[in-house]
Amino acid sequence: MHEITVVGGGFAGLTAAITAAESGARVFLHEAHHTLGGRARTGEGPYKTNDGPHALYNRGPHWTWLKQRDLLGPLAPLPALEAARFRFRREGRLRRTPPLALLRLARRPAESAPVNADFLTWATGVAGEEAARAAAHYAGVALFHHDPGSLSAAFVQERFRRATALPPEAHYPRGGWSQVIDRMAGRAWDLGVRIETSSRVDVLPEGHGPVIVATTLAAARRLLDDDTLHWTSGRTALIDLALRTRRGDPFVVSDLDAPGWLERFTAQDRTLAPAGEQLVQGQLPVGPDESRADGIARAEALLDLGFPGWRERTVWRREALANGRTGAVDLPGTTWRDRPAIDRGDGVYLAGDQVAAPGLLSEVSFNSALEAVSLALRDGGNTGSPGRLDLKRA
Repeated sequence: MHEITVVGGGFAGLTAAITAAESGARVFLHEAHHTLGGRARTGEGPYKTNDGPHALYNRGPHWTWLKQRDLLGPLAPLPALEAARFRFRREGRLRRTPPLALLRLARRPAESAPVNADFLTWATGVAGEEAARAAAHYAGVALFHHDPGSLSAAFVQERFRRATALPPEAHYPRGGWSQVIDRMAGRAWDLGVRIETSSRVDVLPEGHGPVIVATTLAAARRLLDDDTLHWTSGRTALIDLALRTRRGDPFVVSDLDAPGWLERFTAQDRTLAPAGEQLVQGQLPVGPDESRADGIARAEALLDLGFPGWRERTVWRREALANGRTGAVDLPGTTWRDRPAIDRGDGVYLAGDQVAAPGLLSEVSFNSALEAVSLALRDGGNTGSPGRLDLKRA
């Protein structure tokens, strides 16, 4: 029987563990945190916040995989009235519609955008500079990058099209992403996966069997002592607010003057906050020389515009900085194939959202996890025990 060790119990790690166990392997999963989920954890307490505006895109491969295993669970639908409360900041004012040229650009096939050119240059030639900048800023919700226009045109256009698709591709698990993680963990347990939390792996021993490292790229770099494990990511200031309910609040405020996004998540899922309160999250990408405070200041300016009286209505607030934890972004001249390879040699494989696999955000984690398992089962052979890992209890 194959024996596979998975390091990391987030979405990628659980996907790998379930897939390997379904293939008949004996699987050991180690998670350094005391709970599973990684960035897909949902906050405990009355306010169910995620680490960023997580969503499942129904065109993604993980959608079908989760649905087939009854792991998707109930989704939070958006009421029609709320869909009409989508707002855009343009030229410092709140508007109900984006530039018409932006909508025309959204219809351009992703395949028409070149890999080697930056998005702003290509889109300006297609739709003019105003629409190009607005489209780049709008796409920030799926990129978490302070300058989306500087990224590969092909990379940005694919995400821009999916973020503007009608009907919307993005869906939200009712109760937060932890509901999906809990179902995945239950599936893994039922398949016999041995899961250990508060179990940090510091060293891979000599003679280990196949190991799938499903951590952040920075953690994998330290664990594998491999300085080549780098890829460009984004930095995003996050602000979560619980506001006393006020009729007329927008569902979304998309900043077209700069990358930024506010979303009232209780518009779709009332279970995320107590009755009479609304849960709002803002994500404002920040540049390498900017601080969390810079991003939060921009979020507050956007809140002033879209949520009148929000300061007096705030009953709970949380701020964070997502630093290098927002997935891979591809610069001009690069694609997902240029990212760190999944197969690291010597029976070690990478999975996560910054490695060489296609997709949008969590889809990269999913695709890389499946590829890592396929390679581990193909190359691992009947390896016997995966060896004794050097563990530290948190």
